[in-house]
Amino acid sequence: MKLLDSRRLTGPNLLWDLEGAVLDVALSEEEACPVTEAWVRHAGRILETVGWGAEELCVRRFPGGASLGLSAQIDRLYTATEVNEWALDAAAAELAGRPPSDADLAEAAARLREETERERNPALLALRDAASARRVSFLWDARYATLGRGSGSLTWALSDLPTPREVPWDQVSDIPVVLVTGTNGKTTTVRLLAAMVRAAGVVVGTTSTDRVEVDGEVLDQGDCSGPGGARTLLRDRRVEVAILETARGGILRRGLAVTQADAAAVTNVAADHLGEFGISDLAALAEAKLVPARVVRPHGRVVLNADDPELRARTGNFGAPVVWFSLDPDQPGFDDLLVSGYAGCTLEEGELVRYGEERRQVIARVDEVPIAFEGAARHNLANALCAIGLAGALGLSVDAMREGLRSFRGTPGDNPGRGNVFEVNGARVLLDYAHNPHGLAALLGFASSLPARRRLIVLGQAGDRSEEEMRNLVRTAWTFRPDRIVVKEMPEMLRGRNPGEIPAILEDELRRLGVPADAVVRAEDDLDAARKALAWARPGDLLLLLVHTRRAEVLELLGSVRPSEVPG
Repeated sequence: MKLLDSRRLTGPNLLWDLEGAVLDVALSEEEACPVTEAWVRHAGRILETVGWGAEELCVRRFPGGASLGLSAQIDRLYTATEVNEWALDAAAAELAGRPPSDADLAEAAARLREETERERNPALLALRDAASARRVSFLWDARYATLGRGSGSLTWALSDLPTPREVPWDQVSDIPVVLVTGTNGKTTTVRLLAAMVRAAGVVVGTTSTDRVEVDGEVLDQGDCSGPGGARTLLRDRRVEVAILETARGGILRRGLAVTQADAAAVTNVAADHLGEFGISDLAALAEAKLVPARVVRPHGRVVLNADDPELRARTGNFGAPVVWFSLDPDQPGFDDLLVSGYAGCTLEEGELVRYGEERRQVIARVDEVPIAFEGAARHNLANALCAIGLAGALGLSVDAMREGLRSFRGTPGDNPGRGNVFEVNGARVLLDYAHNPHGLAALLGFASSLPARRRLIVLGQAGDRSEEEMRNLVRTAWTFRPDRIVVKEMPEMLRGRNPGEIPAILEDELRRLGVPADAVVRAEDDLDAARKALAWARPGDLLLLLVHTRRAEVLELLGSVRPSEVPG
């Protein structure tokens, strides 16, 4: 038995919709049942002794381990992690023949009651309960509590909370919130939908793996796709519609920032980050990515990719109607999905079409959507269909959807780091964030349509992927048959790996594939890789720069040229 992680759960999560604490534990097959059964016994004893007897327990088994969760009030979550850890230690001691005595239990309970008292915040609970009674949202973290969302929000420091009677409730309300998750395409879908909302004349705020943004103003930079970024956005009183990129990591680490949403989308489910937080296969990954769908209000919409087998297998059990989107409306069973769902968005004969309310509406022609590159970028057509499904859930007009699609371009200004095309001294540069085999395969489908005398690709990977995932990325890249491969280190994303370890794995797989040694060069980071690529380039070449760090500097390097809007 080995403790892998101990953390708070602050919102709806993979285990349940409750706040609390969870332990991830590595267990052999022989240990699994004895350990989890012993943990349940000792968790129940300590909860009862501390005075938390009404809390619930949850066990989620996964290959090689288990997640052990207990619920708790939001003003005792740090203490809850200690309660949980004590129960696991007690279980381990029991199985080793040294079960804790009644005195041990009493001593632990006394200490934990003291911790509970130090952490407790009755004013916070009172506000939460008052918000629930009035059916408005409640957000909180270690520093602030917020009633309502966006333009209807009011925020206070935890040290200076009002009583429910002191709150000007007539100033508190909610705004529409959309959650977008999936393995790939999340950021572009968020930005496309934001363009549609802006076209409707509404102030929109977004979170993504790049930033928190309100009406063009950047509030925060970095990976803001977790609950922290969501709270930052939802506390901005300018925001009238919030679109939240909702990454797998945030869902599994902490849970969602909101308990209710007006729409949620899952763009796709593909192998990435497997092995983390007890997610070992696509079925478990799909379960995690569908957590946002659980919080969609009954009048809202769940938007799902009908071309994804994992999502197709989950056609029911949602509390809101499903809107399916597909690049292949002729696939078997798609008509049945439209009947079982609320609506559908499809690609038909060069047109993006929306079905709903017994109507067929043409939203736009493919050649009117700049990021589709005349249909060559099929992954962006899928993102556009997903955005249309979400726009319908928000009640946007067809005109707003169409204008958003037409106005959104694949430039660093509109979609930084995603599908940006440049011309540099006669060579074409395609800059993108593709970071896993599924995303890279989609990008290569587009890149392969571009004319090229020679081809170059920049490859790198973060250290939290398995060696097999890294090798699979290389195998996918080699289908592009590049003439030059720049293997980059990413010092900011080693994540436990040693410097040089990841490039060595990538280079070893290239050798195994038979790639000539003189076709491979190494770079110290993203910026160095871009410089080496440009130094190699000649007129007519195609450079595929997969940039994951130092993007602003890479864009500055390319900034003396104008991004292309369509392939020439």
